[in-house]
Amino acid sequence: MVLYCFPVVVIVKLPLNLSIKTMSNNTEELIKKADIQKIAEEGAKIYEQIKVKYDPKEKGKFLAIDIDSKEAYLGDTSAEALELAKEHHPNKVFYVVKIGFDVAETMARSFYENR
Repeated sequence: MVLYCFPVVVIVKLPLNLSIKTMSNNTEELIKKADIQKIAEEGAKIYEQIKVKYDPKEKGKFLAIDIDSKEAYLGDTSAEALELAKEHHPNKVFYVVKIGFDVAETMARSFYENR
């Protein structure tokens, strides 16, 4: 698991082409209390059900999904998707996915770009 920090955004990259993200002053506490496994599993299920609405026309954009409400927020960047999600669900941890990319493709691209 890799942790990246941005201003008020923490991104936890996990396998299976997903990210668990939260935007809050209490980020560490939210992540500690969150059931990451549940968020990952439920978020992946929700994405599988709704991805036909977004792929391929929104390929390369990001969805932040709240697993409790099953609402998805679309953004050009993960930060934008999270900001939209945060407006509706402050202090939550979200399942975030890049539309149209599988984990192998995303990891290979990331590795190549960071060389």
